[in-house]
Amino acid sequence: MNISLEHPEMLLLIIPVIIAGFYFLRKTKTKLVEWRMLVAFLLILTLAAPFTTVTQTVSEDDPSLVLVQDQTASMGLFPNETGTDLYKALTANTPTSLVQLTGDKTSLGDAVTQYSGSGSQIVLVTDGNNNAGKSLVDALEFAKETDTPVYLVQPELKTNDLSVEVLGDKTVVVDNQNEFEIVVRQASEQNVSYFLEVYVDGQLSQSRDFAQNTLNNTIPINQAFTTLGAHNISVKITPSGEDLNDINNKFSKSLYVIPKPKLTLVTGEPNSPLAQILNNLYEVSAVTAYPGAGALNNSKVLVLDNQFIDTLSEPQIKEINKYVSDGGGLIVVGGERAYNYGNYLNSSLEEILPVLSKPSEYKGGRNIVLILDISPSTQQGDAQTLGDILGNAIYILQNKNLKDANAGVIAFGSKGYDVSGGLVFLGLPQNLATLEKRIAELIPDEQTETSLDGGLVFAKKMLAGKDGELDAIVISDGGIEESYSQSVESAKELKEMGVNLYFVHIHSLAAPRQADPATKKFYAESLMQELGLENNYKRINLSERADITFGSIEESAEEGNETNVTLDSFSLYAYSPDHFITKNVNLTSNITGYNDVTPKAGAERLVITSATGKPVLTTWRFGLGRVAAFTTDNGEGEGSRWGSAIFNGSSAKLISGTTNWAIGNPRAEEGAVVDGPDTWLGTPSDLTLIMYDEGIPQLKLDGNPLDLALTGRNTYEASVNPGSMGIHDISGYPLAVNYQLEFRDVGLNKDIEPLILATGGKIYTEKEARALLLKDARQNSEREAAEPVSLKVYVLLAALILYLSEILARRIKEMRRLNNAEGKVEAGE
Repeated sequence: MNISLEHPEMLLLIIPVIIAGFYFLRKTKTKLVEWRMLVAFLLILTLAAPFTTVTQTVSEDDPSLVLVQDQTASMGLFPNETGTDLYKALTANTPTSLVQLTGDKTSLGDAVTQYSGSGSQIVLVTDGNNNAGKSLVDALEFAKETDTPVYLVQPELKTNDLSVEVLGDKTVVVDNQNEFEIVVRQASEQNVSYFLEVYVDGQLSQSRDFAQNTLNNTIPINQAFTTLGAHNISVKITPSGEDLNDINNKFSKSLYVIPKPKLTLVTGEPNSPLAQILNNLYEVSAVTAYPGAGALNNSKVLVLDNQFIDTLSEPQIKEINKYVSDGGGLIVVGGERAYNYGNYLNSSLEEILPVLSKPSEYKGGRNIVLILDISPSTQQGDAQTLGDILGNAIYILQNKNLKDANAGVIAFGSKGYDVSGGLVFLGLPQNLATLEKRIAELIPDEQTETSLDGGLVFAKKMLAGKDGELDAIVISDGGIEESYSQSVESAKELKEMGVNLYFVHIHSLAAPRQADPATKKFYAESLMQELGLENNYKRINLSERADITFGSIEESAEEGNETNVTLDSFSLYAYSPDHFITKNVNLTSNITGYNDVTPKAGAERLVITSATGKPVLTTWRFGLGRVAAFTTDNGEGEGSRWGSAIFNGSSAKLISGTTNWAIGNPRAEEGAVVDGPDTWLGTPSDLTLIMYDEGIPQLKLDGNPLDLALTGRNTYEASVNPGSMGIHDISGYPLAVNYQLEFRDVGLNKDIEPLILATGGKIYTEKEARALLLKDARQNSEREAAEPVSLKVYVLLAALILYLSEILARRIKEMRRLNNAEGKVEAGE
């Protein structure tokens, strides 16, 4: 027991007591002084207010709630006053505050952030679409960090609505086929049909009927422009059925067409597949040797294709270094004369590159299995731990160090079963989203048994024969009494396989069969102690999240261990699928060889081989410039042709995407350059003007001058917020203004459901919320708290006992002395 003092400064009073005590001891030399000193010491200790802390489980019968009612324009799809009856029911039973969001913008993120950590739990009655203020994703993450459960009440749709949007680059290159996506969204998943019209610069380009039974339908279109300057694409849908709003049935996208960017290609194979793609898309200057710094002045990117290090002198490499540092792009393409075959290792050129030209040893990554308890006890009576079990599982999967892991999910009740369908690679967002969805949809087993051993047996099968780091995490309410002995044996087998086993015990006072009746010790804790894994036992309370640390697994490089090039086929996948380069690339082609390199610290692997984990495309920023290491060949190597397939079909977008990324800003750095995104009605657009030549900076919006603010060298900014939809003119630069952003995302936002569960909250219909939400909020308010317990009364009692004991002892002594004196008097008579 740790004892603390509320007023430790009071102990200074001991000093005068000691001085006075020694003074009287020298004069009287009696025990009385020592006793009185002890009493004084105890009284001073009482003034210091000693206390200790005791951990107690506390809960609130009337938890404080904040109900955020979304009444913005997009909620017109749902019954009027959705959430009002719920508020009345809650406020009659527990303290509940009402926050209403109205208008044409939805700032759910701001509301969640404002009330997180305030001691209240948050109830969202909304479609979940956030379009103003703080990101709802960040806000829910903040709620999780502050242990604030957030509940989502999803209203029931009463009608359907369709919206349309056009996605794609605003700045496009002349005479190139530019790709755009028309996205049609609907609020429900019913069968709908509509007539789509596409206009280019006001002229009908194409039209046809479409049928859709999904929430989103993406329609790709290609369009080339033969003249420079301002252009636009407009689309219109005419639904044949239910459609609440027609304002979001039209969309315009402004485009600014520029000349082809210039780039320099150093290659010995000017007719390779790589060279053909570049020549089609850009203004290419192809040379057989490095042309010198002067030739790069107007070039956006330098491409070195399969070049020996000896073909570049040190002064030339210094020129390349300065070119990239000043903002130029560099792409180094591999082959049998590059990287590990071109003596790049420890060269000056390698200093610029995001990779080291030495092979890396792939260790198999991490394989992790989550073993989730869905027995009836997890949702029985007041126990209600299922939401926390599933929320913790999703929270663990979202750990950034599991990005390149393979994960499996097993659920167990009366028996174990595979939820994930084996191990799934978490590097693909769609895989993670699928796992999160399947976890969120788990419901308790109908049988009464809790057979943890069944889940452990499934984990053993799933991890058998796997390399790398092996982890298995049990998440349970700890009610494993019935299967304890078998579970210990199964867990020992996992440990013998080299599996790191963890047990996350969601502790609830109401959960049954958690502890041995004789020893009062938790079965989960005993199991981990029998395995010698006490540190891997994590007991947490409801609404808390387990703190399990996963270190990053690095690839270790081994010099001199070069991989021989073979004609084996290596499939590719996007390691960073949300990067600008890989976002819209469908990698369907294989390669037959690659240069074996190791990414440097700070570099980003974008594409790797799926079987061996070897980097094929790696990027980083160098100074102001961008560098890409493309470590397969140009598709026409002498006798090798490792990457010929990658330059065909949908995979070929990887080449244009890499080049466009390396270019950065494709516009020529001359004259006055205006840039600004299209916007939504009521949402300002920030414009940037860069003056590369001398002149007076000025911009006009539809003929009206704009106020410009100098924000950097030759750089000016202005913010515009046109009051009407359509295409507006910014001194020859187009700006499209579309319907209010509130009307773009229609229906319920299902993407936030895993984030809600991760906070410890739950998801309901309005009817379910009236029946269950308050009960769940009371359950989530249960927590272990360190309560201070004062010890002053015990110290005072000790002082009193000591004082009375001293008086009693002195009285007894005096009575004995008196009796002895009386006895002597009687004897003398």
